[in-house]
Amino acid sequence: MERKSSSEVRKMFLDFFKSKGHIVEPSAPLVPHDDPTLLWINSGVATMKKYFDGSVVPDVPRLTSSQKSIRTNDIENVGHTARHHTLFEMLGNFSVGDYFKEEAITWAWELLTSPDWFAMDPEKLFITVYPKDTDAKHYWESVGVSADHIIPVEDNFWDIGEGPSGPDSEIFYDRGESFNNLAEDDPENYPGGENERYLEIWNIVFSQFNHKPDGSYEPLPHKNIDTGMGLERVVSIFQKAPTNFETDLFLPLIHETEKFSGKKYNDDKEQDVAFKVIADHARAITFAIGDGALPSNEGRGYVIRRLIRRAVMYGQKLGIKESFLFKLVPVVGKIMQSYYPEVLEQSDYIAEVVSSEESRFNETLNDGVQLLDQIIKKNKENNEKEISGSDAFKLFDTYGFPLDLTTEYAHDEGLEVDKKGFETEMQQQKQRARAARGNQTSMGVQSGLLTGIQTPSRYVGYTELTADHAVLKNIIQNDQLVTDAKKGEAQLIFDVTPFYAEMGGQVADKGTITDEDGNVVAEVEDIQHAPNGQNLHTVKVLEPLQTEQAYSLSVDRHFHSKVEKNHTGTHLLDQALRDVFGEHTKQAGSLVEPDYLRFDFTHFGQVTQEDLQKVESIVNQKIFAEIPVKTVETDIESAKKLGAIALFSEKYGKKVRVVSVGDYSVEFCGGDHVKNTNELGLFKIVSESGVGAGVRRIEAVTSAEAYEYLLSHDELLTQTAKQVKAVQVKDTPQKVAQLQETVKTLTQKVTNLENKMAKQEAAGIFDNVQQAGQYSVVASVVKVTGMSQLRDLADDWKQRKVSDVLILGAAVGEKANLLVAVSDAKVKAGLKAGDLIKAIAKEINGGGGGRPNLAQAGGSKPAGLEQALANGITWLTEK
Repeated sequence: MERKSSSEVRKMFLDFFKSKGHIVEPSAPLVPHDDPTLLWINSGVATMKKYFDGSVVPDVPRLTSSQKSIRTNDIENVGHTARHHTLFEMLGNFSVGDYFKEEAITWAWELLTSPDWFAMDPEKLFITVYPKDTDAKHYWESVGVSADHIIPVEDNFWDIGEGPSGPDSEIFYDRGESFNNLAEDDPENYPGGENERYLEIWNIVFSQFNHKPDGSYEPLPHKNIDTGMGLERVVSIFQKAPTNFETDLFLPLIHETEKFSGKKYNDDKEQDVAFKVIADHARAITFAIGDGALPSNEGRGYVIRRLIRRAVMYGQKLGIKESFLFKLVPVVGKIMQSYYPEVLEQSDYIAEVVSSEESRFNETLNDGVQLLDQIIKKNKENNEKEISGSDAFKLFDTYGFPLDLTTEYAHDEGLEVDKKGFETEMQQQKQRARAARGNQTSMGVQSGLLTGIQTPSRYVGYTELTADHAVLKNIIQNDQLVTDAKKGEAQLIFDVTPFYAEMGGQVADKGTITDEDGNVVAEVEDIQHAPNGQNLHTVKVLEPLQTEQAYSLSVDRHFHSKVEKNHTGTHLLDQALRDVFGEHTKQAGSLVEPDYLRFDFTHFGQVTQEDLQKVESIVNQKIFAEIPVKTVETDIESAKKLGAIALFSEKYGKKVRVVSVGDYSVEFCGGDHVKNTNELGLFKIVSESGVGAGVRRIEAVTSAEAYEYLLSHDELLTQTAKQVKAVQVKDTPQKVAQLQETVKTLTQKVTNLENKMAKQEAAGIFDNVQQAGQYSVVASVVKVTGMSQLRDLADDWKQRKVSDVLILGAAVGEKANLLVAVSDAKVKAGLKAGDLIKAIAKEINGGGGGRPNLAQAGGSKPAGLEQALANGITWLTEK
């Protein structure tokens, strides 16, 4: 078996299955599209769900892919084991109701052992099977696997609870006795056991059952094949690497990190963990950010932030003090360039995001260390030998401290860490995350009814909005295929239709269906794509319908025209955003309605009003330039040569539709558009906001809606001009500015009067000094308008030097304010205003803090002010 690079292994796998009639599916973005059940794409089959659940029927039922994936459920194992990663590539071949066990097993064995392909020694390969799956055992034996290399394992049954399931076969590679980490008689020393010698490289799932809610299993309408081969694992075999990290997928990153740290890989086991974690996390964050995710405090953004912080912390263990992680981004790009050229193309942008996050964390890191020092000090003062799980989790969750780092710090101070408590907090967070994603099922079961409808249906809506002799081919009513539709809701398929099915953000058309006499027999309410691609019309049946009868289908032209304008508007907006913010900006979602358009896009940072004005101006310039909008149908490669932009992980057939707005905007698009940009008339952005981690949203209007929007704002401005008594509308800004200055002057006068009144009200309080133990105290509830007046009184008290401590309270409406001040001398002696305020704030149902010499608190219980002051005297007396 010859040494092969990772690029060669990936290509060989895909080429093999291409030779078996498979279509190569491109690697989908890590950020799932239209799948709320997943935080990340976490396997090859995750991108095939639409085929396996029957919602889409693929053009070819044989598929293969090399899919980038992210999993972080066992992140703490990364670097400590030979094969755990956050980002990995899953090689796979898939059959959607086509071939099954015999072909899957025959081809797997051919790929692995044939001299023309992987050329592995058959004696080094072991197969596990589900004990009851006698067919799989038979097929493995028939391709030449010896009986002693086929091992029955009860766990070899893939099941996610409810939904598709079935037996599977795992393939293991014997790496040799030098990898033995167990005794010969150890029960785990076998293929499939927990050991280092036998490496699992491939899992073949025979999906043939539907696991029903009652616990029973019924055969699926179509049996499927789903396989997964870890690229990193199989490459480690070809490159004779002790672990995945000694392959060409990771070593360039490790060697680059050696330069930053001045330390060498393989010199120290603890340091090696740090090298591995950094290499792994650098890959994951580079790909994730490149696919549109950005660091944040929630969801997938939180995962990226956590990975960056972990890598930085491990960099510190190697003695790296400055920002370094962003410098690894182009290294990742070069490693993966053969299959993922977009990573290197975006490396400057990705590095910018990582660098910014690194800088932020380096600031946070100091705060985290200070908090940890405080926790350790508190534990020692209270003679506690263990840092609580909640404290350890706060360090992890807020400051990014890995548990093992907190444990190390604690051990240096003679303390332990409550790891069980930490794990409890971690599980609670995971439960909250799962709850936030909802409980949608991860994979549905095929619908035999819809997938079985093969009726040809042609869409003519690009050129015609009526179809006078459309033959009704299929009727579905009450989940049954019928020949007659009664009044009520039904789903219809015609041999030809002008109605657009919702796709790519464009809403479905609406309209009517009439019979040969011109009577309206149904109202079209929605159109979606059926699994085999037909436009499936959901209608309200007004009069009985029959299959094989001809009807006239009419699209609501006004509705359709408005949608066309807004769809072309999204294309112009998409390109204008790239012009203003850069090519890293990607579409993250869109909605094209008749009355407005909504466009989500990835962007790192805020969007200023000036930016929006630039974008809006560009779009309107293209409208006023009266640019022709043209569509062509061509093959994918030709479309890419035209510079067409593809969106998300959309499935494109052999022929694709390209929409061009002159040479300004060129995109893959199956939607409807105007013939010339001048049809939009006008484009106006009505709002811009953030909707998630690194995702911004623009809502805009065109044509009549844009005019009405501007008209309404003009009316508001005219009303404002009248209210501020501006002579002309154009004078309104100046008049408003004058009024603002007047308000500012009057506000300052009111504030000065309030301060004077507060001083008069409190004139006598400094004469009432009482003793509380060793401290002299002024304590009083005063009538003031807010905390600022209390602070003014504290300044007055400090200048007068009338006591050691000042405690003031004030009721402001339904709120209560407390203030504590301590003289400099007593602060030096160890008395802190913050400690005192915390001790008394509970009486007003509040909390607070501050500096050692001045602290304040707010609460919702003014009635508790007198008791708070009394408690303060008691606290000082006891202290």
